[in-house]
Amino acid sequence: MYIGLLSDTHGVFDSEFRDFLEPVDQIWHAGDWGGDADFPSLITSVKPVVGVYGNCDGNPVRLDYPAYQFFECEGMSVLMTHIGGSPGHYDPRARALIESLRPQLFVCGHSHILKVVADSRYDMMYVNPGAAGFQGWHLIRTALRFRIESGRLKDMEVFELEKFAKK
Repeated sequence: MYIGLLSDTHGVFDSEFRDFLEPVDQIWHAGDWGGDADFPSLITSVKPVVGVYGNCDGNPVRLDYPAYQFFECEGMSVLMTHIGGSPGHYDPRARALIESLRPQLFVCGHSHILKVVADSRYDMMYVNPGAAGFQGWHLIRTALRFRIESGRLKDMEVFELEKFAKK
């Protein structure tokens, strides 16, 4: 399956990100959707979405998306939550989920820092797509796309867009 991964859109889903995600089968959103109550429909109208709510999301998003998702995709177990921390520095709630569920892939957002790394302690891949929106201190807006085939990640691609384009 071909996956597009976003986080921290904070109400922004512009054409460049839409174009990058056009070929994927499914979009995963790791929280902080932002925008008004109808904003998630901008993304769900493009592709099927698996998502979680973030700390900045209000009740409309929290009613549609849980705090975490644990699911299987093409033979790979996936845990997604918004606030995850990072390898060696996991948020206590995320660490408890990781230790009890033992995912092969852990997806989170919140930090606005793009990071993809193998975590040998938990024998899993850690993936944070960074931030696709404008809110926050990051200078580059990012998203990922990749394939999951027979329980393996393949063909990871990074999309980068300058936060403040020069004219």
